[in-house]
Amino acid sequence: MHFDFLFQHIFELTITGLALGAIYALVALGYTMVYGILQLINFAHSEVFMFGTFAFAWVFVFIHGTTSASQGLGSTIGLLILALVAAMLTSAAVALLIERVAYRPLLKKDAPKLIALISAIGASFTLSELMGVRDKVAAWFGLEDNLSNYVSNARDIYANPVTINPKGLFTIGDYTVTDVDLVVIGAALAMMLALDIFVRRTRFGRGIRAVAQDPESALLMGVNSTRIIQITFLIGGLMAGAAAALYMLKIGTTRQNAGFILGVKAFTAAVLGGIGNLRGALLGGLLLGVVENWGSAVFGTQWKDVVAFVLLVLILLVRPSGLLGEALGKARA
Repeated sequence: MHFDFLFQHIFELTITGLALGAIYALVALGYTMVYGILQLINFAHSEVFMFGTFAFAWVFVFIHGTTSASQGLGSTIGLLILALVAAMLTSAAVALLIERVAYRPLLKKDAPKLIALISAIGASFTLSELMGVRDKVAAWFGLEDNLSNYVSNARDIYANPVTINPKGLFTIGDYTVTDVDLVVIGAALAMMLALDIFVRRTRFGRGIRAVAQDPESALLMGVNSTRIIQITFLIGGLMAGAAAALYMLKIGTTRQNAGFILGVKAFTAAVLGGIGNLRGALLGGLLLGVVENWGSAVFGTQWKDVVAFVLLVLILLVRPSGLLGEALGKARA
């Protein structure tokens, strides 16, 4: 164990953990909102995130080209905003597709929840493998040459051609906080605050809480549950797309199975904070990011994932409802 290393780099590990945890929290929102409405775990949500990472990188390839470059955050801000919008729209479209194809037919038939869970797992593998054979798909249409920048080496790591160089802003302890750290943490917190206000203060937000609390009574009161479910998937997709953009800003690489481990971590964050609770997703994500960073410093980076999942088990043993445990339907107006 290396407690000395942890204490010597506590500020660096905490701030970088918060940045990573903010990404977990944004993805966790999709899990927690769908669970709050349908009492189902949307395991295909990890691929919603993955498609957003590719959309982000492809915007840079389309506009900048494949030539590797290194730029500061300020000089790339316009392209970053465009890539952020593309990632959010792409992830939202994939989320709506999953709702339409994998969930809605089963919900109309009042299928058992286990069947819907299996459908979600099937959709997850399908989307992941579809991205992994995008070169074959392009070849079917004779477009492999025209789209070679986007489909070649489909199962290898795909890197954003533009590397964003962090710029140090101020020092906390032994760590210099960068503009990228602040953008990732600040953007995630701002989007989660906006979502919390949306759910608590708007008409659609009241509809989401009504369906989460009592679907039958909400239907009798004139709430269109199908539309509310669509809106829930849409919002979850938008948040996953934003997380994908922040992930690419921080990490810079992706691949067709990039969503798997991160999706499991985000689900862990949702359960940790109290699945079905929006503020719990935020708390769980930030806590998970920090704790796994601390754990990797003490036990070694190869134990990082183990630390995260051991934390989940401990929380479930002590408090099965999560740290906050308040369901979406019981959220106060």
